[in-house]
Amino acid sequence: MKCTCTSLILAGSLLACGQVMADDLFQWQNNSLTYLYGKDFQVNPRIQQTVTFEHADAWKYGDNFFFLDRIFYNGKEDGQSGPNTYYGEFSPRLSFGKIFDRKLEAGPIKDVLLAMTYEFGEGDNESYLIGPGFDLAIPGFDYFQLNFYNRQTEGPRAGDNVWQITPVWAYTIPVGSSDILIDGFIDWVVDNDSNAKGTSHANLHINPQIKYDLGKAMNLGAKQLYVGVEYDYWKNKYGIEDSEGFKTNQSNTSFLLKYHF
Repeated sequence: MKCTCTSLILAGSLLACGQVMADDLFQWQNNSLTYLYGKDFQVNPRIQQTVTFEHADAWKYGDNFFFLDRIFYNGKEDGQSGPNTYYGEFSPRLSFGKIFDRKLEAGPIKDVLLAMTYEFGEGDNESYLIGPGFDLAIPGFDYFQLNFYNRQTEGPRAGDNVWQITPVWAYTIPVGSSDILIDGFIDWVVDNDSNAKGTSHANLHINPQIKYDLGKAMNLGAKQLYVGVEYDYWKNKYGIEDSEGFKTNQSNTSFLLKYHF
């Protein structure tokens, strides 16, 4: 994806430019690889293995998040994409607080941002999202974001002026000599059913991960190696309405292994 490649190249260039420039512009980054194995998926083949690369960073004027899934259908083929496929998202946000060098705080709101997302996948599968985002201070949470998007989808499930609400969070629970990290997101597309242009239905996607910090427990380094599960609930998956003839309401749990670097 062009935007993502540019972002990653920029990040690499900043790291190479020296500590002074990095301190001024580039603040932090984190990369990870995740392996998932799960059953009971809907729409696509029932058993899936997924390898995911994730990148997150913060810089002087905002933050970025990118992920790319490579999904394998365990020897079976999907009717649209064959034995495997890919899907990714690039989500840059611009912070008004950072840009104007002012604290935009009110109640639980820590910052106000312009949130954007580009979704892409195999075939004619692209969506463009833009809207207001908020960083919230909620007791106990490592972070909590709340983004509101107006989304436009290209391809067979095209639609305009559709709204999506996306909270993103992380919560750490100390357990013995290590921690359990609960993080994830919710994508709630709220008004597709009233969209005369589109064929996609309103849908709700809830995707938390529950992970044990195995690296910390084994004295290999905290926040580097996790083992756990990912739960995936998706009502009207891909915006396809669930029916007796075609089930699209998905509820499954996948084994997870995640390494940060």
